[in-house]
Amino acid sequence: MHLQRIEAVNFRNLTGAIEFSPGLNVIYGQNAQGKSSWLETVYLLATTKSFRTSHPRDGIRHQAPEAMLRGTVARGNLTKDLQLLLTSTTKQTFINGKREAAIRYLGNLDAIAFTADEMDVVRGAPDARRKFLDRGVFGTLPSYLGTLNEYNRVLKQKNALLREASDAPDPLKFLPLVETWNDQLVALGTEVYLARTGYLAKLQAALNRSLFQAEEIKVRYKSSLEGKGDLSDYAGLLRERLSLRLKNEIGIGYSLVGPHRDDLEILADGHEIARFGSSGQQRSALLILDLAQMTVYHAAFEEYPIFLIDDLDAELDRNRIGILLDYLDGKAQTIVSTSKHSIADRYRHRAATFLVQSGGVVRDERLVAGETQK
Repeated sequence: MHLQRIEAVNFRNLTGAIEFSPGLNVIYGQNAQGKSSWLETVYLLATTKSFRTSHPRDGIRHQAPEAMLRGTVARGNLTKDLQLLLTSTTKQTFINGKREAAIRYLGNLDAIAFTADEMDVVRGAPDARRKFLDRGVFGTLPSYLGTLNEYNRVLKQKNALLREASDAPDPLKFLPLVETWNDQLVALGTEVYLARTGYLAKLQAALNRSLFQAEEIKVRYKSSLEGKGDLSDYAGLLRERLSLRLKNEIGIGYSLVGPHRDDLEILADGHEIARFGSSGQQRSALLILDLAQMTVYHAAFEEYPIFLIDDLDAELDRNRIGILLDYLDGKAQTIVSTSKHSIADRYRHRAATFLVQSGGVVRDERLVAGETQK
């Protein structure tokens, strides 16, 4: 998988386009010039989501009605032109100029991003870990997106009903209606649980302990039903717990049972890394998890997703940078951003380098001067 070119129109302060190499690409320049924004466009084009904001429309340039991202993706002998149109209210996806639903668009370009915000996976709330896990599942099982969206839709409807019931004079009259939603949650929740735990087993097998000579990293799915009964009969246990907590849910006004309350436990040498790991250990753990996701993806499709690293020098020390880029060399197309010209210079012999100023790629006058002096 190789993103050959990306163009941004009316997105943040970006101008023009970048043509990437299939290997290592280094985007460098001073702060607030647009380096991270270029990485954001790649992630947006791949996932329709931003790693910087929960509302990609925030990236539309001030006073512009819409923003457009265009990219050309090569996979084997085939190339596709992808487009993402952002407006204040919608996201529209296109393949080769034809409007396509997101379910058909997603998967044509896949990317994993290592960013400061992604550190929430190892030290933040359970929601960040569930999203990390769900992204991995969807990457190798595209139909999972439909299952997860339907589960969330049913959960939303059930919660609306529970809020109505909790405010009603006779809450118990809502019992039959809530039970109807619970029937759907059992079926969909079981699919979510089995997909997540199946993927997690593959992720655990792919974890590379020796990469940074780090502690042994292990991951474990932490079901909210753990200790409540037989998880091997998840559907039966979920149905039982939903029935048992039904009156409590009506009383409190929201759902208390289901995989939306599960977590991913990340351990380093048997200790919870969020509580006991140093900042450096947490970064190493997240990188090992990201690279394991790439390995699982490769096992499914015999190619690697694009790997993005925002603000490389701020997130990793020189030793880890070298180990990581050597590991990725010859595997995944890698695009990194850095504020250090020295990093661009260090890898210039093996990378395509792009100096960004005011949102656009410009010539590095230091290199021009050097060529003139020869």
